[in-house]
Amino acid sequence: MYIGRVVGTVVATIKHPAYNGYKLLTVAREDLQEDIRAQYDIALDTVQAGIGDRVLVLDEGNGARQVLEMEPWGPVRAVVVGIVDEVDISDE
Repeated sequence: MYIGRVVGTVVATIKHPAYNGYKLLTVAREDLQEDIRAQYDIALDTVQAGIGDRVLVLDEGNGARQVLEMEPWGPVRAVVVGIVDEVDISDE
């Protein structure tokens, strides 16, 4: 699981039926200083996130399939499970 920034969308004329009703988002990973790293994922959107939103991404295939109720199989590895309002990092 990681925090990332939505940097774009993916448009496909033909896609797997499991993706029906979901947007595909391009998400860039962020470090703790909110700097975007050069690592991207394509994730299914379950929370209606938009470009520029900070999001929480579950990037483990089995967990993503469970969130989407695609058991035992589904062609999904990453899913956006939340929009991040604030991150508080403690010194302790």
